Amino acid sequence: MRVFAYMRVSTDQQTESGAGLAAQLDSCRKWAEGQGLSLQSTFCDEGISGSTSIEKRPSLMDAINCLENGDVIVVAKRDRIGRDPIHVAMIEASVKRKGARIVSAAGEGTEDNNPSSVFMRRMIDAFAEFERNIICERTKAAMQAKKSRRERVGYIPFGYRLSDDGIHIEKDEEEQAVLTQIGELMEEGLSSRKIAAEMNRRGAFNRGGAKWNHASIHRAMTKIAA
Repeated sequence: MRVFAYMRVSTDQQTESGAGLAAQLDSCRKWAEGQGLSLQSTFCDEGISGSTSIEKRPSLMDAINCLENGDVIVVAKRDRIGRDPIHVAMIEASVKRKGARIVSAAGEGTEDNNPSSVFMRRMIDAFAEFERNIICERTKAAMQAKKSRRERVGYIPFGYRLSDDGIHIEKDEEEQAVLTQIGELMEEGLSSRKIAAEMNRRGAFNRGGAKWNHASIHRAMTKIAA
């Protein structure tokens, strides 16, 4: 039996206690040693969310491709496989087709396939999904709170710029003037394509001197309407 370690960290977990790559590898290595084995190889997907499907996990795909009958992929905790029960089931099915299995160094019902172990795995997977949803909701609430305080959240929309404090955003008078022109053309009933052509003809370009197109005009029109 060969043992392969698989680690995964998402961007917001790289500094979490117990979730870092070194900690995961240590857990995997200790599990293998407890079986009187050593790790054949290690695979890691960095900056990958737990909701990401198998085809977007290059290292996990590589690990599965290396598997032979009787091999094991060990993870520090089951949520390293994923936080979406459907994706986890697909990953497990891919591993099973190779005659291998996935084991959690933390146990979590991966020791065997008796009914209680299967039930434990499903409960662990459901809790991982629940935890991911809670994190998403908290993130959305935090982003909304930032927006309400006019603090920067990701991309700065056209018509605004980052203020000198590096935190808040403020109106950019030059871009606001361009938005005013777009708004006037909207009132005349022009389509987004015709507005783009007219703005480019005037030389009133998008940010960075980029020419307008119907998609960028549509985004600007949506901002004006809001």
